[in-house]
Amino acid sequence: MSEHSIRIHKKLGETPLEALNRLRFDMSEYADLPMTYAGRLDPMAEGELLVLIGEECKKKDEYLGMDKEYEFEMLFGFKTDTYDLLGICSVISVDQKEVTEKIEKELLDLKGKKFQKYPPFSSKTINGVPLFQKTKNGEDFDLPEREVEIYSVDFLGFREVKGLELLEEIKRRINLVTGDFRQKEIIEKWEESFKNREEEVFLIAKSKTVCSSGTYIRGLVDSLSFPATTFSINRTGVFKR
Repeated sequence: MSEHSIRIHKKLGETPLEALNRLRFDMSEYADLPMTYAGRLDPMAEGELLVLIGEECKKKDEYLGMDKEYEFEMLFGFKTDTYDLLGICSVISVDQKEVTEKIEKELLDLKGKKFQKYPPFSSKTINGVPLFQKTKNGEDFDLPEREVEIYSVDFLGFREVKGLELLEEIKRRINLVTGDFRQKEIIEKWEESFKNREEEVFLIAKSKTVCSSGTYIRGLVDSLSFPATTFSINRTGVFKR
């Protein structure tokens, strides 16, 4: 078992490192072997994580260019500084009727090659310092970018959720995350944003995409013309085309 790769499901709220530690605990035969992952997933994303074990770790560069498939949801009427639920939110009014009429076309227009800026809260480094650290430090810097390609986008429909139910689900998801991710401050801001809106109906849209390595789904959502933040991400495949 010196060369091996397996696919596991990274749970919502886990970091990739926490997922590897869980794998070591659940499968004792891997406990003492070198282990790494190819293609990270944020804490607010779940889904397929490709894990390299033993000598296969030395081949990590061969895996990093693999394409990905995702299902994701967008919550309209909010923006966050992380582009997902684990961020400081701002409330921005949105015309839900206009969203229902135009969002499918806008999603389809994402197809093709484009340069995408890295999110300010991401692990991309500048001079060895991760962007998330520079952002937390309040540093002024230009976001680096890279070329990505969106091969396909499928619109999967809408659902509506009342404010009280939505807030409880947002808090549940944030509380799955351990470590210092500003959780207390983030939850307080979400609670403030839903004050007196418990019975209001909020709109969530779902989509599916196949894209090149390095594409940030939360970055795509943030780039939409309608104010939205990423509600959920599920990576359903990692593969070579």
